[in-house]
Amino acid sequence: MFFPATKYVFGRGVENKVAEELDAFGMKKPLVVYGKGSVIKSGLLDRVRKSLDNAGIRYAELGGVQPNPVDSKVYEGIEIAKREGIDSVLAVGGGSSIDTAKAIAAAIPYDGDFWDFFCGKSKVKKALPVGVVLTIPAAGSEGSGNTVITKLDGLHKLGMGSDVLRPKFALMNPELTFTLPPYQTAAGITDMMAHIMERYFSNTPEVEITDRIAEGLLKAIITEAPKIIAEPENYDARANIMWSGTLAHNGVCSGGREEDWATHGLEHELSAVYDVTHGAGLAVMFPAWMTYALQENPGKLAQFARRVFDIDEDDDYKAADEGIEKLKKFLSSIGMPVSMKELGIENPDVKLLAEKVTENKGEVFGNYIRINRDIAEKIYCIAAQ
Repeated sequence: MFFPATKYVFGRGVENKVAEELDAFGMKKPLVVYGKGSVIKSGLLDRVRKSLDNAGIRYAELGGVQPNPVDSKVYEGIEIAKREGIDSVLAVGGGSSIDTAKAIAAAIPYDGDFWDFFCGKSKVKKALPVGVVLTIPAAGSEGSGNTVITKLDGLHKLGMGSDVLRPKFALMNPELTFTLPPYQTAAGITDMMAHIMERYFSNTPEVEITDRIAEGLLKAIITEAPKIIAEPENYDARANIMWSGTLAHNGVCSGGREEDWATHGLEHELSAVYDVTHGAGLAVMFPAWMTYALQENPGKLAQFARRVFDIDEDDDYKAADEGIEKLKKFLSSIGMPVSMKELGIENPDVKLLAEKVTENKGEVFGNYIRINRDIAEKIYCIAAQ
């Protein structure tokens, strides 16, 4: 099922329409959720406040959301929302702020603990409407119904999703991304590539249309990414990357196919235990997962290599292996790590990571290849080399 529920407003200055969009969707008193960095320093938050004030829209605020968002901030937001009589949530920022906003939106109509949705005790049936002013193209959360939160007690990083959590609107101005540091830009690019690849590496046959959509997006990202690194204020390149991040995760690459998501599960434990940037962790874990998967199921890996990196090799194993190396070289070229050592993790506890991923994902998980604790440990060992 493809459920395109989000209105995308794209271009220069669209953040100034925030009050107009809130009013259009009947969002009368939002909780504004944001981080603690560029959204404040750039003056964007003040512009959003001015827009709301000029329109006579009352609102409350929840600031200080951190990367790899945590449950304590969600609980804080729930308390504010209930106390202030909030009827909607407005995220101003990237994936962390949006995911926190979604968790709060799901929690308000629910009588129990919001963590019930993440640990599988309950499913989201209704939620407050969510709006977004996007500043970081990466997670694709501006167009998806998914959210990922870390529970500090036990460091459980889990995700959940529901179509009722898809934002009602997303305001997307590529100019807001001009000041992103190169490392954060590259991590976002890696994240959106991973979202595409989690869908692409599938055993579902005869899905040529979505294969080609995924391959086209990946090739476009690989073309545009170096331009952004070299010219941070290249509007056209920034626009292409921003839109790619949305299409990577809003469902357009998913139609009619089984998805994988094993690599995200493996990375979530890495970022939960070692607090690494999610995209950087994916830059390490995806080639490691591919290297192991090559031994069991090279077919789609070979297609990836030939169609995305133009590898001219008839043998599937050799083609796939060369494609993995091309991917690693690309990630390195934009400043991403491709090993745990490059992440700054000298002696990773691979047994702990494997134990935690099977605790959170199940004793056997993944679809392109099936992964248990022993295989997870082997993949973490590949990443540690």
